[in-house]
Amino acid sequence: MQGVSTRKVKAITEELCGHAFSASAISAINKRLDESLDAFAKRPLAEPFPYLILDARYEKVREGGVVMSQAVLIAIGIDWDGRRQILAVEMASRESRSSWKDFLLGLRRRGLNGVEFVVADDHAGLRAAVREVLAEAAFQRCYIHFLRNALDHLPRKADDDCLQELRWLYDRRSIEEARQDLAASIAKWGARYPKLVGWVEETIEETLTFYRLPRQHHKHLKSTNMLERLNEEIKRRTHVVRIFPNADACLRLVRALAVETHENWLEAHRYLNMNDLREHKKTNLRQAA
Repeated sequence: MQGVSTRKVKAITEELCGHAFSASAISAINKRLDESLDAFAKRPLAEPFPYLILDARYEKVREGGVVMSQAVLIAIGIDWDGRRQILAVEMASRESRSSWKDFLLGLRRRGLNGVEFVVADDHAGLRAAVREVLAEAAFQRCYIHFLRNALDHLPRKADDDCLQELRWLYDRRSIEEARQDLAASIAKWGARYPKLVGWVEETIEETLTFYRLPRQHHKHLKSTNMLERLNEEIKRRTHVVRIFPNADACLRLVRALAVETHENWLEAHRYLNMNDLREHKKTNLRQAA
């Protein structure tokens, strides 16, 4: 890794492989790795991706002798064949409108097109960047993040039944059922938890966007869980390093993990049956005619 001595990399490589390597061989390995990761990061995105999932995680990086948290921005797309692909992994000093906008514009320059549905958390900068760069796409606020945020609007000893009823909203068969249950919950809990109920009425609508999709896709696209699982695997690997010597070293490791996952996904069975979405859109067109 850049920022780590060739001697240390040499020692680790020899321990893993069971035989010695010269310093020049280690340098050649690093060079080939960098070229491969750069090609992955810059590859054209010619096919459309109707579904896009966005999230960020933070890693400790040493910059100018100071250890700070830096954001790792990640995008996953699902193509019309129903397969998941990791589209981009980039570093940013922090999550902001400008960093997310640059990230999304980078995807656009590589050919990203056809995005109809974006899943992300409620980070203000991310939301603003999505509205600006992917204005044609519907936005789904991750319902799991939403339920965590709901705790901020409840007293410490609140009744768990209130949050459980909110969770049930996301397992209904249709938006009509969800809104009926929501109205009942608001009537039931409004007097006891007015702060929560007021916040829910103002903010819940974007967590219900997934009901526009075919029911078979609901459980996969109402949250960022797919990306959260990738982040957990990244965390497991980066925890060994703890503090990266610089941002390039961090990006190299995370991208290498992303390439490994990306290739496994391409070889696996389809994640979604996209014929469900095609038929769903046809039905909506017929009903609108």
